[in-house]
Amino acid sequence: MREVNLTDFAAAHADGATVVDVREPFEYVEGHVAGARLVPLAQLPTAVRDLPRSRPVYVICASGNRSLTAAQFLARAGIDARSVSGGIGGWVRSGRPVVAGPDA
Repeated sequence: MREVNLTDFAAAHADGATVVDVREPFEYVEGHVAGARLVPLAQLPTAVRDLPRSRPVYVICASGNRSLTAAQFLARAGIDARSVSGGIGGWVRSGRPVVAGPDA
């Protein structure tokens, strides 16, 4: 497991990276990275079997705390998980776009 900065995450996202948002649904609908799959942190153990093992999985939350915990869990499960430092808050502050609503 490793932590990535927003610039590296933006490049991976532009290349079609798998993104998992571990916030709660009410946070996700307010604004999320386009294409991010919502998997609240508490539900991660049941979703881990559906995540790819052949490429990195980028994990994002509000600020980077929950995503770090989630990425550590996923790494122990054999997934190349990368926590997005700064989270969605940093993403928005850097002027990058978000999508509102329940759909990825």
